[in-house]
Amino acid sequence: MPEAWVYVLRCRDGSLYTGWTVDLERRLARHRAGIASRYTASRLPVELELALPMPDRTAARREEARIKRLPREAKLALLG
Repeated sequence: MPEAWVYVLRCRDGSLYTGWTVDLERRLARHRAGIASRYTASRLPVELELALPMPDRTAARREEARIKRLPREAKLALLG
């Protein structure tokens, strides 16, 4: 089982949210309940579009930062 995850959510308004976590199911439940982040709370419902397993927390934070720097078109291509 991976130690961490990087994930991309699609919000109600079509925007994309990228984050990382060590417990993907718990984090998704918190997003869906509107208590994980102010950004997603104001754009419910959210849908999981991508979940990438990472070997450790450091790798997850680096991958999250890399994805966040991508232009929207590249993020959409990553979702495939």
